[in-house]
Amino acid sequence: MAKILIIEDEDAIRRVLKKIISEENDAYDVSEAADGLVGIEMIRNNDFDLILCDIKMPKMDGVEVLEKTKKIKPEIPMVMISGHGDLDTAVNTMRLGAFDYISKPPDLNRLLNTVRNALDKKVLVVENKRLKKKVSKNYEMIGNSSAIAHIKEIIEKVADTDARVLITGPNGTGKELVAHWLHEKSSRAKALMIEVNCAAIPSELIESELFGHVKGSFTGANKDRAGKFEAANGGTIFLDEIGDMSLSAQAKVLRALQENKISRVGSDKDIKVNVRVVAATNKDLKKEIAEGRFREDLYHRLAVILIKVPALNERREDIPLLVDFFSTKISKEHGTPKKIFSEEAIALLQKYDWTGNVRELRNVVERLIILGEHTVSANDINLFASK
Repeated sequence: MAKILIIEDEDAIRRVLKKIISEENDAYDVSEAADGLVGIEMIRNNDFDLILCDIKMPKMDGVEVLEKTKKIKPEIPMVMISGHGDLDTAVNTMRLGAFDYISKPPDLNRLLNTVRNALDKKVLVVENKRLKKKVSKNYEMIGNSSAIAHIKEIIEKVADTDARVLITGPNGTGKELVAHWLHEKSSRAKALMIEVNCAAIPSELIESELFGHVKGSFTGANKDRAGKFEAANGGTIFLDEIGDMSLSAQAKVLRALQENKISRVGSDKDIKVNVRVVAATNKDLKKEIAEGRFREDLYHRLAVILIKVPALNERREDIPLLVDFFSTKISKEHGTPKKIFSEEAIALLQKYDWTGNVRELRNVVERLIILGEHTVSANDINLFASK
């Protein structure tokens, strides 16, 4: 049942609006507020799907109600009710986030169409938020440790912003999973996330890879080619192992972050880009800065939000969940029944020194699924998982 609130100081108009809306659909639950102060209190304490609000009211006018509502519950669509002299103000409320406005006296068809459209929008907004909270099964972050809970909390707060994020941690800890969570929970999720492994690209090619090149700019440049920044336009670019990027490429990345534009290798033409940058590294960038291998100004541009992914040895309590997750996933991939790990086997795995972190644990679980018994025992661990 859709819950609708009418905030209007004129009793007659409020009653007419309620009558029209209630008679249109008996699934509409319509509440009333005689002024803005009462309306705001009701908004705080209830979950409304739509608000119709007069502009000219005593105590608190409709513009202030709109502004406060957008801070309290921004997802609720608001339709402003304007008298003839309020038309300019009504138009201005659209800039402040109002869904629409209707004039007094209300036209029946216009009112009902506006109500239906606003409620449809609310459904879409809620569904969009729900989908953003769901992350692809390929990029689940498994664990209940305080370290993982803290990372998830940060992601929830920053994902839907354009704040740049620097993810640090040893190899194999899952830094790319954090990057994918950030992207998939953001408003950019429908666009691409382009991944660039800066350590895997030769230094002489990294600029061309990131920014593209024009024909003839270097040997082998047989045609114009767009770079990763252009491919990620509207989405996210993930610069993995950014600590291995050359200083000249760092300078160009810095310019892209400062000016939101890039230029292809061999061209003076600027290309505007709208890209969120997420970077990751296993290096101590402050040490790299001190030794002249990383630009300090780029570090401060990238490290708006810092997320440190812990080594597996620092969150051993997550190993039982990780083993169960990998066992389910790998058994499905191999088309075999899921194998169970005995408590003794799990206890042994929790004592290991996981220098390769989660990536190493996954490999060990796969080995045990292939070579171990139906119930993986401590003996299987000693036979097949020993280092």
